[in-house]
This record gives sequence, structure tokens and C-alpha cells, in this order.
Amino acid sequence: METINTKLKNFKLRFAQRDDTNLILDFIKGLAEYENLSHAVVATEDILRESLFERKVAEVIIGEYQGKTVSFAIFFHNFSTFLGQPGIYLEDLFVKPEYRGKGIGTIMLSYLAKLAKERGCGRFEWSCLDWNQPSIEFYKSMGAVVMEEWSVYRVTGDALDQLATKAEIGAKN
Repeated sequence: METINTKLKNFKLRFAQRDDTNLILDFIKGLAEYENLSHAVVATEDILRESLFERKVAEVIIGEYQGKTVSFAIFFHNFSTFLGQPGIYLEDLFVKPEYRGKGIGTIMLSYLAKLAKERGCGRFEWSCLDWNQPSIEFYKSMGAVVMEEWSVYRVTGDALDQLATKAEIGAKN
């Protein structure tokens, strides 16, 4: 397993492997608790294993400080029609509370920006809950710009099922 050394002494990054699935789920639950959204977590190890390591719809970076796993970031590629280039969308970034303030989040964002450049991406973007002022200030300090003229729309559950039936598309030939 290849590790990426960083400027912070004793902090390394690595891409998650299949045997990290339980660890990834623990980070997701920690993030959900921080965001008061624990009730919304339905992911399981099996679901994550299939999505991340079989279907490979997203990638995960793990941060290790002094040999302990302390952070994670999950991201995937999207595409900008206006740029005509792929982008990286950061779905979640989480640093355990006791390790915040050491520059870990900055290093993880910086690495993902570098990865975006290496992969020929034209942008790197993410969303943030509007009440999360510490994160908003942190992101702005990194040069991020709030896209105030854009709103996020989401369809899930029954609404997704209902929308999927409206297409009136026949069976594939």
C-alpha cells in the first residue's frame, strides 16, 4: 500500500483499500454525528464495499497521523460541459475533532487539488452545510468561492422511484 508523505511531520495520506471499508463507515458515522445527521446514514459495509471497490464509483483518501487514522475524504469525478473537462467533486471530508487545527484538512484539500490538476480536471468543488461557519471560513481561506447563484436539488426514495417511472422508455433492444 503506497503512502504519500506530506509537509506535516508524521502525517501521511493513502488511498483506501477494500479492507478499510469498516474504517470508512466509521468516518461516515462520525461525520454524520458532527452534522446532526446520524439518522440519515443507511450505508453498510456491504454497500460501501460494492460501491467503492467493485463498481468504483468513488475514491477514498485516508489520513494517518502518528500511525493513527485521523481523517478521510471521499470524492468522485464529475464533468463540466462548459469547460469540456472532468472535475473532482469532494463528497465528504472529515478530520476527527481531536486532530483539528494541525493543518490536516488543508493538506487533504491541497492533495485533492493537486490530484485534480494531475488528472486534467478543470475544477474541484464541494458543498457545505450553510450553518457550518467554521468550515465555510476555512474553505474561503483556501480560496474557495461560494456559488450563491446555484441551488442544489436532490431526488431520493419514493420521489426518485416516481420520477424514474415518468420517462415512458421501453425496454432496451
